[in-house]
Amino acid sequence: MAVRGARKKVADKAHYHHGDLRRALLDASLELISQEGFGALSLREVARRAGVTHAAPYRHFADKEALLAAVAEEGFRSMTARMRQDMAREPTPLQRLMACGVAYVLFAVENAAHFRVMFGPHFTRPLTPSGSQEEGNSFQVLVDVLLEAQRAGEVRAGEPHALALTCWSLVHGLASLWVDRQLEHTGLSTGVEALAREQTRMLMRGLALTPVE
Repeated sequence: MAVRGARKKVADKAHYHHGDLRRALLDASLELISQEGFGALSLREVARRAGVTHAAPYRHFADKEALLAAVAEEGFRSMTARMRQDMAREPTPLQRLMACGVAYVLFAVENAAHFRVMFGPHFTRPLTPSGSQEEGNSFQVLVDVLLEAQRAGEVRAGEPHALALTCWSLVHGLASLWVDRQLEHTGLSTGVEALAREQTRMLMRGLALTPVE
């Protein structure tokens, strides 16, 4: 029985084909970061959690930074998709702009490990997305909806990239404060979605040409 069990374990490891192994390594990395933080992350430990040999991660990733880059790239794609999805429900450019900011905060809170990797200080070289850059370009989504709101006469004139940076700074700051649990002792009793909507609405009051309720 013991020999049969050992053979099954080897067979299970060998079962990982190209996509399965990569997915298993990404999932193991996110789990490890969530539970123990970046300090515990190593390709050896990721391989152990994924149930593969220590050498297996090198089939897909040259080093730990390459693995983190893949996690970050996946995060940017997922966050951009979430923003587009929530924006699509809104009827006006201004409402879509607000939804864009709220979606950013909610993604960060719901996917804290991804968010920390995406904006962490662990990259020594620029991220180079392997797929379509549009899929993960959340900043361009923000610029585009700002331009749309300007053309509709809902948002004041101004260089759209500069205005987008102002918007991004607010929602990113709020997301980071929440993810890092810096708001627990501020006396705020509202949930993250309500807080994100309130802060985004305050931002819109400074940008919009008409009153924002």
